[in-house]
Formats: sequence, C-alpha cells, structure tokens
Amino acid sequence: METNQLHRGRLIDHLQLVVADLAASQRFYGAVLAVLNVPIGGTGPGYFWADELFVSSADSEAAQGKLTGRHHLAFQADGTAMVDAFYQAALANGGTDNGAPGYRPYHPGYYGAFVLDPDGNNIEAVFHGAATRSAPSVTVTF
Repeated sequence: METNQLHRGRLIDHLQLVVADLAASQRFYGAVLAVLNVPIGGTGPGYFWADELFVSSADSEAAQGKLTGRHHLAFQADGTAMVDAFYQAALANGGTDNGAPGYRPYHPGYYGAFVLDPDGNNIEAVFHGAATRSAPSVTVTF
C-alpha cells in the first residue's frame, strides 16, 4: 500500500492562453478578475498577466504563432455574491452566458457561474461554501 501527500492550493504554477483579440481578452479578464480581487499584474507587447494566468496574442514570442484550444478555467470566489458579480462583469465585457449563477450538484455548497470568454474558453467562478473548506492538504492511501 502506497501513501501519497496531496497538496491543495498550487497544483498549477501558471497557465497561458493564446488569444485572437488581445484587447478584447484584456477587457474581459480585467473586468472579471477585478471583481475576484485579482489585479492585472502587468502588460507588454502582445501579452498581459494576472497572478498565474498569462494571456498573449498569437504573434507574441511566447505563443509561437498558435492559438490555444478551448479550455475550462475555474476561478475561486469568496462567496456567492462574488460569483454573481463575476457573471455580471463577464457579460458586460464581452463574455457570453454558459450557465447562470447557481448551486450545482457537484458537491454540497458548490455555487458557480459559467461564461464563454471572447475566444470561447469556458470560464467559471466558483464558491465551494463554508462547509467544504478544509485543511490545505490531505493524506490518501492507495
């Protein structure tokens, strides 16, 4: 039997999206991340970044000329009101509805909203409810 330590929080170091219209994506992500209290960290020729999310145009050096495919990203929210605000900001800044805010059957207390960003990526804000918050790591035995 093998025991593994699972860590919660920083499974992914960073993620890059290569988009067709950088200005539209910056407007969209700037608005939705602002309501999630995540500032845009910086910009440069052909890119911008916020926390672990790096967004670039296809002609940027990091993109190598290729758009990324459709992805699903879920951002953590501090409560249901923040999820609601994310959804409204997304729709007002180039996003389209892909699932209005509400409770989902994934686990008790799961409250999320889904939108498509300007490139068709499925972007979610989720609040897991106070009852599901737990310690930063768990031990799993196989």
